[in-house]
Amino acid sequence: MEHEEHLRLLGKIAAGDQQAFAQLYEATSPQLYAICLKMLRRKEWAEDAVQDAYVKIWHNAGEYRTGLGTVLTWMVSIARYRALDLLRFYKVRNEQDIDDSIMLNDDDLLDLSEHDKKQLNFCLDELEETQKQAIHLAFYCGLSHQEVTTHIDAPLGSTKSMIRRGLQLLKRCLGI
Repeated sequence: MEHEEHLRLLGKIAAGDQQAFAQLYEATSPQLYAICLKMLRRKEWAEDAVQDAYVKIWHNAGEYRTGLGTVLTWMVSIARYRALDLLRFYKVRNEQDIDDSIMLNDDDLLDLSEHDKKQLNFCLDELEETQKQAIHLAFYCGLSHQEVTTHIDAPLGSTKSMIRRGLQLLKRCLGI
């Protein structure tokens, strides 16, 4: 389902159309669930995050603004924030190790074209391994700078600088 169809359904949802909500849920829930499951690593928590995200989507459908990303990007951000809230609540980060081998894949880059995905992965490969890991932990896994610091065993200031410099290198490489 394309952005225009998502946008049409979201407009109907804002007006209280339950059937449009069911259609949007059917079209997008597998993607939101996959993202939440990857972040939370527990099926029941991922299910809770997705359910909470759709409740928020239902109540806030009228607040979506075009020009700030696609409807799916907006929905993904709601689901990710809910998953991060659950991570904090359950303190899952302290219960499970973070898998350093997980890197960005196609499921993580929903709205990018194949060319953009290849370019981003190329640019990520240009970073130092620790820099790439810090950016991955901060932006993909949702860890705070302090948590990244603990995970990569580096001082907080160094971690913040490493992430900032890495993002600057990514922007230059991507031509942003």
